[in-house]
Formats: sequence, structure tokens, C-alpha cells
Amino acid sequence: RMSRIVNSLMTITRLDAGSERLEMEVFDLSTLVRTTMEHMRLLADEKGLPLTCLCDQNVYISASPMRIKQVLVNLIDNAIKYSNPSEISTDSPSSELASGGVDVTVFASGSSAFLRITDQGIGISPEVLPHVFERFYRADFARSRGAGGVGLGLAIVKAIIVAHDGSVSITSTPGAGSTVLVELPLFKPSVP
Repeated sequence: RMSRIVNSLMTITRLDAGSERLEMEVFDLSTLVRTTMEHMRLLADEKGLPLTCLCDQNVYISASPMRIKQVLVNLIDNAIKYSNPSEISTDSPSSELASGGVDVTVFASGSSAFLRITDQGIGISPEVLPHVFERFYRADFARSRGAGGVGLGLAIVKAIIVAHDGSVSITSTPGAGSTVLVELPLFKPSVP
């Protein structure tokens, strides 16, 4: 546990200082999202949560696939962890997304690629929301410790996204769920 904490802190420090060399590649964000979701589907199934993807094709970014996958795993894991399967509606909505569980959307707009992860879980209170990206911050110490967290996951997410010249934000309503929105520069091939 201590080793994980130290490694996480070192990762954040290197990313913040710009000293970590990111292995950049051009890839379709939607493809990475779908693959990552398939690997995480078992966690969602264990809680009886639908895990849905509405991902546009050809949303190319130039980024470190390993680090972006780390962001995806962290955010999807949090969404699953803090969703309550007993509050999931079984009605089938007319929209393409499920009416409960975790919905992941990828789309491009203007010069940006967007990743949106929405859950209908416990939500985050307004007084806590401004602090969720701070190192070691946990809204409820007992609950977070039981869930295995130390308060570094979202700090790592933010450090990775900022290192890729992107941004990340969270909106939330207690008892109704949260939405994380990640914005990254869209890859535009240079025209000779």
C-alpha cells in the first residue's frame, strides 16, 4: 500500500514538473475507450450495473495511450464504485444510453476531443466538489478507506490530462450522480 502511494506521488510530481517523457502516439480515443470498458465490464457486472458506450468513430488524439488508459480505468472504476445498483431504473429509455449505471461518451467538437463519464451514483456534495482533484483529499475518510482509496486517483487523472494540454471537470448532484468531462486537443494532421 505504501509503495502504491509513493509511486502515485512520484507520477504526479513528474507529470506536474514536465519531467516525465510521455510516449505519444496518434490513436482513436473511442477504440481505447471500448477496449478499456470491455476489460472493466466484469466490475460493473458484479454490481449489476449497465456499462454503456456511445463513442463517435475517428476521434483521434496525440497522447500516451498508457496514461490515457490510466485515466479511463480510474474514472470508470470510480463511477462503478460509487454507483448504487439498487437505485438503477430497469425501464428502458428511448435514448441510446442506459437509464442507470455508467455511461461513457466520446465525441469531437471544434478542435477538441471530449470524454464524458456519467454515473447515477451517490454524487458529491457542493462543498466537497472544489477539492476532489487535491492530493489525499477524501470526502468521507471511512468510506474511501474501505473502498481502497487514498485520495490520489483524481489528482493523478488531473496531472495526466494537464500534461496532455487538456482539462478535466466534474459536475455532481448528491444522490443523483456525477459527470466527469475530459477535454483533450483533437489531432489534426498537418497538411504539406
